[in-house]
Amino acid sequence: MFRGNEKQTTSEVMAQINFVPPDTKTYKIIQARGNSAGEKMVRELLDRETASAKKGLGSQISRTNYDFVVLRQETFGVVPEHVLRIVPKRKDKNLLRGQIWVDARTFRIRRIEGVPAKSPSFWMKDIHITLQFADMNGMWIPTSFDAMATVRLLGRSTLAGVTIPARDPLSTAPHEVASPNE
Repeated sequence: MFRGNEKQTTSEVMAQINFVPPDTKTYKIIQARGNSAGEKMVRELLDRETASAKKGLGSQISRTNYDFVVLRQETFGVVPEHVLRIVPKRKDKNLLRGQIWVDARTFRIRRIEGVPAKSPSFWMKDIHITLQFADMNGMWIPTSFDAMATVRLLGRSTLAGVTIPARDPLSTAPHEVASPNE
């Protein structure tokens, strides 16, 4: 977690997230350093994510939840993409109003940017979320997450997350991450 335009983190949290298709998602906080507000935000986010998984199709990017408008075609490196506007069909804190980038060959979502259709909390406003997806160990998963918001009493904050691959893709045990100085 970062505050304002600061480059130094105010909080760092490492969580292990396990997903068993189709709808079981659990997590465990492995490590937390810095301001306790960061850990609290991560727990709230992961609680919402695990509850959303149990709901099944409730927040899925599908015609059940969204209307789609084709905006343009782009090329990401050598990968052609369709850029679509996504418009939620209801006000729900688990749905986003924004854009998605879809691989034109595989139809996998590569990127999502948007704002929640309904604010997830009284404490947060002006929220902007970006998710990026890629193949990791044979699964198409979110590989980065950035959420910028104005948090009441704290000011502008950024929550940044990255997926750290397990050394053994079948292992559920966390691994140590070397610091940049090692």
